[in-house]
Formats: sequence, C-alpha cells, structure tokens
Amino acid sequence: MRIIGIDPGFAETGYGIIEQNNDVFCVIDYGVIRTSPKVDTGIRLKKIYEEIIEIIRRFNPDVAAIEDIFFSANAKSAIQVAQTKGIVMLACVNSGIEVFEYTPLQVKMAVVGYGKAPKEQMQKMVKALLRLSDAPQSDHSADALAVAICYSNREKMDRILKSSR
Repeated sequence: MRIIGIDPGFAETGYGIIEQNNDVFCVIDYGVIRTSPKVDTGIRLKKIYEEIIEIIRRFNPDVAAIEDIFFSANAKSAIQVAQTKGIVMLACVNSGIEVFEYTPLQVKMAVVGYGKAPKEQMQKMVKALLRLSDAPQSDHSADALAVAICYSNREKMDRILKSSR
C-alpha cells in the first residue's frame, strides 16, 4: 500500500510518500511545498493545490493521511492553516484518494508511543522506522512521514480489532 502523508502549512506544506509491504516501510519521496508571503493568499493556495495534485499524479498513492490542525493563539495563522488543509483535502478527493485525518496527539502516539513526545524524538523515530540515513531536514516533511506511519499503524490495529470480533 502506498500512503501520502501531509502536514498542511501555509508557508510550508510537508509531504511524504511511503510504501508498506507487510510490516516493512519504504520511503518513496518526501519534501516541502513552499509559498512566498509576498504573494496573495489565493495564489499561495493555488500553488499548494497544484503541487499536491502533481505529487499525487507522479506517485499514485492509495490513501492520504493528513495531520489535523493544532490551533494556536494566533487566529490568523490558524485560519491560513485551515484553508491549506481544505485545499489539500480537495486535491486528494479530486484525485480519487480517500483521506484520513489524525491529530498531532494521535500521530505521536502511533509513532513514538507517547502523545507529548518532543519534535526531536519524533524525528529520531521517523528516521529509525523508515531506515533513513539522516532525518529529514524539514520538520514539515518529517511530520508528513510520521502522519503516513500513523495511518499504517492505526489501519493495522483496526484490522486486528475487526478480525477479533
């Protein structure tokens, strides 16, 4: 199964594509979509949408896992991230991909086993689980890979629970 994980952000949207065969992960690609603060909001959202569509077209994932929004005290920032998340979801749905959403707590629990794990611990676990020589340079691409791992781990648990009923 091929999974695209996405960490939506207005300035930087992280993405990570992994493939899971049985219990083995293989990293296909990861990176960041950057937008300039000098460009209008609509143009920035269009760029994110078009690049997500292109990434989906290029790598053909089976499902999308998107990190849910963590609301901060900055309302403007939260609105921009919500807009970005909506655009990302639209790109996935328009590409025929089912979307799953996970909170930061769920992602940390699935990857590290502790919901308040610091970023450094998350990056080390992503590196270890995906057998990378180095952790991703960007927190956003590391978070996107973690969201993809989260989907895989949670989907596996759901299958186990369904089969035990």
